[in-house]
Order: sequence, then C-alpha cells, then structure tokens
Amino acid sequence: MNLISVEELKALVQQSPGLCVSIYMPVAQGTEIQQNPIRFKNLIREAEDKIVEYGFDKKEAGELLEPVRAEIDQENFWENQSNLLAIFVGSGFFRYYSCPVDFEELVVVSDTFHVKPLMPLLTGDNLFYVLALSQKEVRLIECTAYSAREVEVENLPKSLEEALQYDPTAKDGQFRIATSKGGTNNSFQQPGSFHGQGSPDRDEPQQEILQYFHIIDGALHKYLHNKKAPLVLAGVEYLLPLYREANTYRHLVEEGITGNQKLLKPEELRAEALPLVEPLFLQAQSEAIAQYRDLTGSDKISADLKEAVSAAYFGRVDRLFVALGVQQWGTFNPDTNAVQIHADAEFGDEDLLNAAAIQTILNGGTVYAMPPEQVPDEAPLAAIFRY
Repeated sequence: MNLISVEELKALVQQSPGLCVSIYMPVAQGTEIQQNPIRFKNLIREAEDKIVEYGFDKKEAGELLEPVRAEIDQENFWENQSNLLAIFVGSGFFRYYSCPVDFEELVVVSDTFHVKPLMPLLTGDNLFYVLALSQKEVRLIECTAYSAREVEVENLPKSLEEALQYDPTAKDGQFRIATSKGGTNNSFQQPGSFHGQGSPDRDEPQQEILQYFHIIDGALHKYLHNKKAPLVLAGVEYLLPLYREANTYRHLVEEGITGNQKLLKPEELRAEALPLVEPLFLQAQSEAIAQYRDLTGSDKISADLKEAVSAAYFGRVDRLFVALGVQQWGTFNPDTNAVQIHADAEFGDEDLLNAAAIQTILNGGTVYAMPPEQVPDEAPLAAIFRY
C-alpha cells in the first residue's frame, strides 16, 4: 500500500503550474471488487473529457493518462488497494496513493492538484512523530492515524558512538574533539570535549548520553521547526528522562513508550503511540473551535471565503477549518488580491477551499478538515488569523 506523507503532499502542491489531473475513486472490496475496473474506466473517460475542455485534444488527453491505465491494468492491482484510490497526473508526472479514508468519486482538472480529501491523513488532526532512542540507534518515525514511515533527518547521528566520535584505538573513556559532521564545510557543529585516558568522566555515562541527546535535539530542531505535531519518545525507561532534559521541542508528549524499541517496525511504533496522542488531537481541535467562538465579533476570525483565501495565501491564517466533500469553484489572483467565486466550475477554476488549505499548510498553519456540519458558523470554511 502506497500511503502519502506530509513531504509528498508538499511536493504535490508545489508542482510547477500546468495541467494537473486529480482522480479520487472509492475502492470496492470483497465480492464487489470486480466493479472497480469498470468504475475506473468511467472516471478516466470523465478525466479525458475535462482535459479536452481544458484546451487539449483527445490524443493528448489519452497520452497524458496512459501511464495511469498501464499501472491500473497490472494483475492483482485492485487486491492491494485500501478504501480510496487517489491519482495525480500531469505532464511528466504520475503518482497514486491508497488511502484508508472514505470519499466520493471526484475528478478535478486544474492548474494545481486537488488534495483536500487527503488532509485528514496529514494535517492538524492526526500528524505525530515517534523518536525511537537507544545508544546504538536513533529513528524518527512520521505517523498519522493510518500510516508510518521512517524519515531521514540531516545531521541526526545514528548512534552515541557516532555522535561523540569515539576513537576505537584509544583506551576506554576517550573521544575526539567535536568537528563538523560530514566534513569541515558543514556548519553543523557537534558539541563535545576531549577526555584523556583515565578521565573520571568515563565513570559518568549519563553525561555522555545527555550530550548525545543534545546533539539529537539540535538535529531535530531544524526538521521540526514551526511544526506543532506531538513527539512521542520510545526507548528503555532510564533514557527518556535524560532526553527530556535535553529536549527543546515544545510539543513533546509527557508520556512515552518504554522498553526496547530496536526491533519494532514503524507501524508497530505508530500503534503504540497512537493512544497517547489521540486525546491531544481531540483536545486541540476542540480548543481551536472554542477559540474561534471566543473571538466572535473580532477581526481575528472570518468565515468569509474571499477574505480567508486571500489571508491564507499571504500567511495570515493560523488555523483553518475546512469542509470535506464540498467544493467552491473560482479563481484567486494574488497580484490584485481578487477572488472570483462561481456557482459551477468554469475553465481555469480551482476549488478555493482546497487552495486555502494548501496555502495554510505551506505557510505553517494548521488545517482541520472535517464534516461540513462541524465547521464553525456553518460555513464551508472558517479561519483564525495570526494578525
């Protein structure tokens, strides 16, 4: 199963302008699985028609969608899919994801990919991290309620030995003076000091572990900068309070996962951490809605689509509530700050709710994608502004 990640979402929304085709298809399971190829062909025909309406000819539309057909035609393709198949195709670009969420069939052809249906997987309501710690291994796992994957973090040491740069030819207790990781051209300096043979510091392994954790925290600082996702620690019990002493990330979860985590796969770590973060997600969403209501009558909130779309683009939106399963077609011109809203999709339109959500994420805000009846002010979109 190919699950989307936060970084992949950002890659989708940052694609160069041009023709972008987004196809969402609920996948039938069990005895109804034979319906999938037929429904897929119908959606492909709909996509071709919309591409032609967009200004391409029939042949060009067929060539653009050929990689999709070739992939779907593979044997046993439908047996490996989850609830929803999300397909994104453009000139020289094709990706698809199997997603454990429910959504109605939808085909969108626009200048940007339509990613709003995927936001419950990735945004303010269920993104979190697990930091699996041991003296011999460090892993950062990016998780949602449905998926988990290990992520690469620049300058993150792989072990205590690497972080402190022990000299295997020296006697116990010696490690080298800190240098830049990856060579002298790397600006990331690893804290450290030189302990000669027989140093009393070698009898204080906790200080070395604490130094190791400071280095880990420093590497994570850039990766987690401006993020609000909870971070759960996983490791043997005596390590967790030492890491808390070194930690500077504001959203570290109070309770951790104790025990030897070395053999656990990312999905297993996600499953253990999920009960620790789910109450935080519910609390954060409830607090955000309560904050919106407390600000009623002020200029710090708005359920006006035009105002919210513009504010999201210019980085003013801190929290955005957006309705799932609803589209509001139109255009936004950032040069003139003009928003045009249309009752039905017209040539060159995009879903303005999708656009506002994308810009909120790219500018470091939080998006709560929810059923329409849960959005404040019974609007398709509502925003809390930074200023």
